[in-house]
Amino acid sequence: MAIRQRLAQPGTSGRVQSRRPARCVRLNVSAGGKVYIDPVKNECAAFAPATVANLGPGFDWMGCAVQGGGDTVVARVIPGKPGVVEIAAIQGDGGRLSLDPAKNCIGVAATETLKLVGAVSCGVSLTLNKGLPLGSGMGSSAASAAAAAWAVNGLFGAPVPKDKLILAGLASEAAVSGYHADNVGPSLLGGFVLIRSCRPGEPVELLQLPFPNPERLHFVLVNPKFEAPTAQMRAVLPKETPMKSMINNCCQGGALVAGILTGDVRLVGESLDRDVIIEPVRGPLIPGMMAVKAAAKAAGAYGCTISGAGPTAVAIVDDPVVGARVAEAMSAAFRSAGKLEVNTAQVVKLDPEGAKFV
Repeated sequence: MAIRQRLAQPGTSGRVQSRRPARCVRLNVSAGGKVYIDPVKNECAAFAPATVANLGPGFDWMGCAVQGGGDTVVARVIPGKPGVVEIAAIQGDGGRLSLDPAKNCIGVAATETLKLVGAVSCGVSLTLNKGLPLGSGMGSSAASAAAAAWAVNGLFGAPVPKDKLILAGLASEAAVSGYHADNVGPSLLGGFVLIRSCRPGEPVELLQLPFPNPERLHFVLVNPKFEAPTAQMRAVLPKETPMKSMINNCCQGGALVAGILTGDVRLVGESLDRDVIIEPVRGPLIPGMMAVKAAAKAAGAYGCTISGAGPTAVAIVDDPVVGARVAEAMSAAFRSAGKLEVNTAQVVKLDPEGAKFV
């Protein structure tokens, strides 16, 4: 059964529905009578996994978390600076990301998380270890935001549930790549997440979709040495689409959800392979992508498409041995047809947990 969660945006009507065990929160009353929330630890580290968004016809409304790579954030208490957020260091980005917390997704996510926690008595210093390449199509910014939100939340005993922290992740995503939850949702919650409603100023509604027998589901992820920034890949999307194309994608999107809920790996693979709206305009911008798609299916994959905005290609198999063969074929196609070297080629499983303390 799908788990339904409805999150109220700040300043709007609606309720946040969640179930969580009671947690102890330390309260500190200042001389002026104001109540502050104290941290329960001086340091907290969190990891958030890579994600595969869109899954073909599920553009902007479907995503899942996958095992393997991800980003790690360490949050440390800054005494005497209530609500202040600083970025101490970033590793693994080649010096490309800003240390200004207002211009970096971890700074935005941390700031929004502190607001959700309440009136805190301290500030927070962040260190980011980038395990995912920038512009990879594997939810790089979302993993950073999710890890930052969960680490900062952990300093105070994790009083804010993961589903509500998606609001902090959304604010972060909006600052760097657009207001969409199909990466940050699964990176925080794990598993498959369907975004039923996600508009600025309105309640956010997510559906967590359980996948029976997840050990049978394998994702083949091949990331070439090519960067596809989300903003640029969104700029090429069509403003209008033919009725026939819309019907096809609705049909395949429904089949994708059916495949997930019934644990039908073949149906998941075949459905994500049949997007006729987004992939046809983005695919040609990724050198060799169409050849990679054909090579994956010829090697035994049930289907192949672009992961997120790309350039990573994702294929679906039900056997890791077949997955290794598919990964080799996809990598060879990127090299021969796309003239691109390959950063990573891996066969991974669904990540059911999402963000976690490390």
